[in-house]
Amino acid sequence: MAGTGLFLVLFLCSHAAGNATLFSSVSLFQAYADQLHSHPLIVSVFSKGLFLIFAIHAVTGILLFLQNRKARPQGYKVKTRAIKNPWASMTMIYSGLFILFFALIHTAAVSFGDHGRIGETIVVLFSSFFYSSFYILSFLVLALHLSHGFWSMLQTLGATHPRYTQLIGRLTYIVPAFFLILFSSIPLLFFFGIGS
Repeated sequence: MAGTGLFLVLFLCSHAAGNATLFSSVSLFQAYADQLHSHPLIVSVFSKGLFLIFAIHAVTGILLFLQNRKARPQGYKVKTRAIKNPWASMTMIYSGLFILFFALIHTAAVSFGDHGRIGETIVVLFSSFFYSSFYILSFLVLALHLSHGFWSMLQTLGATHPRYTQLIGRLTYIVPAFFLILFSSIPLLFFFGIGS
């Protein structure tokens, strides 16, 4: 979970960098997309690798959830937890499944169209109240998922020294908030007619 989660966070960083071109203009985003798709072999290998990592992360998460349920079919009487965001940890399976649903819808809406006109596709999608609302809601859910997942990933990878505890606690909120603000701002640009 930690390894695939790290790769997915790195993907989010690269995806955020590409999407950030929309703050400048749709034409710059289109140029970025054209440049990216001018290397079809790289795009194919990367997209298939990303799909595999996402699938491993999802299947592993579901298996862990089922194993935990089987090991303790009845919950604890005391709900006190020594983790940063207990509500996020208790809903990881549900937020994860929602993110999977969003990824399928978003991929179908964006990736299977004409990449030569992806800028126009983005404008149309984000001009829709329903799609923009769904997109923002999805990143709210992702922020919730990351608020526990990022903490758990760092713990699993060994970042447990008392010297780093305060920094990890801050990153648990800073990283999800960063992705939420950046990605959610983009549909608002087009919904309110600011994007061009």
